[in-house]
Amino acid sequence: MNPNKKKELQNQYKNMHHEMGVVSFKCLATGEAFLAASKNTKSTLNSTQFQLEAGNHPNKALQALWKEHGPSGFECSVLEVLDYDDPTEDYSDILEEMRQAYLDADPKNHKLWR
Repeated sequence: MNPNKKKELQNQYKNMHHEMGVVSFKCLATGEAFLAASKNTKSTLNSTQFQLEAGNHPNKALQALWKEHGPSGFECSVLEVLDYDDPTEDYSDILEEMRQAYLDADPKNHKLWR
């Protein structure tokens, strides 16, 4: 691929308006939810499910529940979406505040990544 085309594609990706927000992997049997602040909710949902299916997710508690109950034992969803304008701005702090509000609201909510 020519370098100019590659740079153009990289810039297009960087300026994409990905859905940002808080994602949840909730075990239906226990009510425990594992939450992540995400800059790309679709990517976070897909990559986490892939890691869980492969049996190598770094959150051992979540991995154990997934192994015991399987994919059908979980509700994987986006709890809240961040409304934002500038895709180049860093919204990490706002996303973390959103996740922390959910963590504080219910003791059965846990961080997806420790």
